[in-house]
Amino acid sequence: MAREALIRLTGAGEGDEPPCGSDDCPNVYRTASGSFIVQGVASDVFVPPEGEALVEIPEETFKEAARALGWL
Repeated sequence: MAREALIRLTGAGEGDEPPCGSDDCPNVYRTASGSFIVQGVASDVFVPPEGEALVEIPEETFKEAARALGWL
């Protein structure tokens, strides 16, 4: 799936500079099927099952995504 096919819910430049500057992370994206893609800093807090990964994003990023979806 290409990044361009995702709906970006956070860090869209509404006056706020993304926390990672030009690398524009962390972010939450929604896919056409309604699932979510999360972009953040790789975490090694534990080893996930094969084929999965852990990322860490700030609480504010989740709140921003919830607002974008009309959940808050």
